[in-house]
Amino acid sequence: MAEGKTNFAIVGLGGRGRGLLDEFLDVPGVRVVAVCDKYEDRAMEGVRIVEEKTGETPFMTLDYKEILRRDDIAAVMIFTTWITHARIAVDAMRAGKHAAIEVGGAASIEECWQMVRASEETGKYCMLLENCCYDHNEMTLYRMVKQGMFGEIVHLEGGYRHDLRDEICLGRENRHGRLFNFMHRNGELYPTHQLGPICKLIDINRGNRMLTLSSITSKSRGLNVWLHDNKGDDYDLADYPFCEGDVTTTMIKCANGETITLHHDCNLPRPYSRDYVIEGTRGIFKENSHGGEIYLDSLGEKGHEPQWQDFAPLREKYEHPLWKRYRQEGVHGGHGGMDFLVLSAFAESVIEGHEPPIDVYDTAAWMAVTCLSEQSAAMGGLPVPIPDFTNGMWIDRAPYHRGIFCVNEVCEDCFEEENA
Repeated sequence: MAEGKTNFAIVGLGGRGRGLLDEFLDVPGVRVVAVCDKYEDRAMEGVRIVEEKTGETPFMTLDYKEILRRDDIAAVMIFTTWITHARIAVDAMRAGKHAAIEVGGAASIEECWQMVRASEETGKYCMLLENCCYDHNEMTLYRMVKQGMFGEIVHLEGGYRHDLRDEICLGRENRHGRLFNFMHRNGELYPTHQLGPICKLIDINRGNRMLTLSSITSKSRGLNVWLHDNKGDDYDLADYPFCEGDVTTTMIKCANGETITLHHDCNLPRPYSRDYVIEGTRGIFKENSHGGEIYLDSLGEKGHEPQWQDFAPLREKYEHPLWKRYRQEGVHGGHGGMDFLVLSAFAESVIEGHEPPIDVYDTAAWMAVTCLSEQSAAMGGLPVPIPDFTNGMWIDRAPYHRGIFCVNEVCEDCFEEENA
């Protein structure tokens, strides 16, 4: 092992995996010693990225279990297709390695429990790499909520509203797994981008939990229209009866009384949005194409009807200290810089030996929304119970690790110590 470095392995080198590998190599203390993909050309591209950035040649394999047999790897980064995330993570933990998985929903509640059990029994971490927990807006809003500026939180909304018609429909040509999920599944297939920040905002698994959810889905038409327009009437999937409805709406009830509404919307023409809404007893935030608009009692004109205000000045005023430091050092990487932060958060937990800021209970609870949504949608929107993966410990959890990447509180003092 190189001095001052911790060894990691990468499994899954599609477009997203290659991008994250490139960023991960920039994280202090990280050394990538092995890469894997079931396609040889992708695995070779992973080797090339590592060689180009570090001058070292990593071990390459098409079988991730060869990586798990090595005893010089501390953690495995899993960037494969959705339906393989959990099983590779479980295998990695059972082999004595920490696991980080790219976002996506679970195929079954059983695989969520398997992740929890494997982590509890081995003492190895399993962190969902939910980058949106580290977005500039989300972290600023988190700080404002924790300072009481929104009062008591009552209702939240979010979603994944992203025109992915080309990516989905060209899944076979581009070897992208989304297509097969949309062909055969119907529900909230990609819940965690806004659900993750929402859950951290209202202390899910630490004093609160999700109780039930109900999902309904619209008809499916958008992908067929795109295929007819772009691949022709004779294309074999042009009239395929896709299972995934064009718009899925999911409502969640929480133990402390909050409600959450999620939207999944990838099959229709639309600009990207996560539709973040925070509604409390003293104010409201609503995402828009310019970042967001806000109304707070403390900032409103007394005696007048409430008027929306631009969020940008408040984001500057109440900026999370992590982002303040990040901007000073230079924001870089994908998705506005949040990818680098979530990768850094996991790397720090492995290198320093502490629980990650998004733990296995968060990972299981957020991912479980997908398969539960499928069940509810299949029954016409009937509510279904959401398991408590902490087995009752959500009411009295062991303390979390405090630090600059913490998303269970804003650890202002940790930044003061850094600057002392």
